[in-house]
Amino acid sequence: MARNKQRDTPEINSSSMADIAFLLLIFFLVTTTIANDRGLSLLLPPDPDQMEQLDIKIPERNLFKIQVNSADKLLVEGEPLEDVSKIKSMIKEFVLNNGRDPESSDSPKDAIVSFKTDRGTSQDRFIEVLDQIQGAYYDMYAERVGVTNKRWREIANDLSDPENRRLYDLGRGLKNGQLEFPMNISIAEPSKIGG
Repeated sequence: MARNKQRDTPEINSSSMADIAFLLLIFFLVTTTIANDRGLSLLLPPDPDQMEQLDIKIPERNLFKIQVNSADKLLVEGEPLEDVSKIKSMIKEFVLNNGRDPESSDSPKDAIVSFKTDRGTSQDRFIEVLDQIQGAYYDMYAERVGVTNKRWREIANDLSDPENRRLYDLGRGLKNGQLEFPMNISIAEPSKIGG
């Protein structure tokens, strides 16, 4: 006599699978670090509605003018410039003039680097020129405290260390709460001429 045996297919109890998936999700969310993209560290101007309008007269000799057109061509102090890397030495000479050359700045405190672009200027060119401008200031600050530009940037990125804070303030000439050697960079609103 043949028995009609029906085999039951084994099943896995899945009632707690949702709980396990939820716990794994929580675990990975808590333990995963998300890469923090770093952008340009620029101090943005205040809201125009909250600013009071001041008419400030800046002597022409204290302005170092850099312009980039929509074709990414440079105009530095009214002269075309092909090699962007020359900007750094030109800025250092301008800022450190201390009134010796009547065509250049009165002092580092009064020197202003004016950077103006066109709407069609590429982001790569903008960043390339801005890097040269900031690099010139970093070089000057580093020379004042006797370190390299790379070491200066490390100091500036870790101001929690008291020695780094002291060197940072010394490099920028902080005396009685006033900066004797500020990084005066004026980035003008792009003109609407180009593409």
